[in-house]
Amino acid sequence: MHDPSARSFQTINDSEHGGLSAEEGKEYEDYRSSMEIGRLRGKTAIITGAGSGIGRQAALLFAHEGANVAVADWNFAAAARTVDAVKEFGGKGMAVGVNVTSANDVEAMVNKVEKTFGGLHILFNNAGIMDSEDDDVINTPDAVIDRTLDVNVKGVIYGCRYGIPAIKRSGGGSIINTASFVAIMGAATPQIAYTASKGAVLALTRELAVVHAKSGIRLNALCPGPLRTELLMKFLDTEEKRHRRLVHIPMGRFGEAVEMAKAALFLASDDSSFMTGASLVIDGGLTSAYVTPE
Repeated sequence: MHDPSARSFQTINDSEHGGLSAEEGKEYEDYRSSMEIGRLRGKTAIITGAGSGIGRQAALLFAHEGANVAVADWNFAAAARTVDAVKEFGGKGMAVGVNVTSANDVEAMVNKVEKTFGGLHILFNNAGIMDSEDDDVINTPDAVIDRTLDVNVKGVIYGCRYGIPAIKRSGGGSIINTASFVAIMGAATPQIAYTASKGAVLALTRELAVVHAKSGIRLNALCPGPLRTELLMKFLDTEEKRHRRLVHIPMGRFGEAVEMAKAALFLASDDSSFMTGASLVIDGGLTSAYVTPE
């Protein structure tokens, strides 16, 4: 497993126990009756980094839409809690412990999912880290750079290396790679390794989309804006710090993990059937803004 001390995305409302949190229960209370007509009915999906944050919410949504969901995370206990939540409303899920920096681990994960569910149609390469020591290029330690690129870039490469053949064997499908708005614009609060890694994800996604377009496989990148995660909120621990970011977001708030998961669902489903090689930016208008409304 990769370094447990590495930071991973986690939403404030993630459940620390098995099953749905109170907030998630409200979101998914009517889902049991609608799964049979879901947009992903009959499909199998792998979601990495699904023990918390965007990945957890995507697992719940994909299962609601009828998919068999392989919930993959370096933290097996967190993955198991997500599966408990999926099963609470009648969804089908399986927890998988995986180190996405290991080609052998990723290959074994894909093989296990194919054997268990009979195929693979959707791969959401969502696992990623932000290290607290990630800073300007002058100050960031080499170990932080290496660890960040290993998880955020190699993890996507390995996912695609073994996921693409599996999806081909199933007749085609969709791959979603989590990038970030920081791959599109710069910031005076640098996280150079993270930024470089997400730029690499965008370039990789575009190239693989072109290479595999005629094989029935679509690849798109999801670019979240600033989210209301536990990690970010701990850093933005004063009103002044929060305002420093929010002033650049026309909608005047941070995004939520479930909002990113809904975008991933769109990319996973046939609703985006003529979409490949794209970068879907979900950022409250941040990348479109020069002067924001008062």
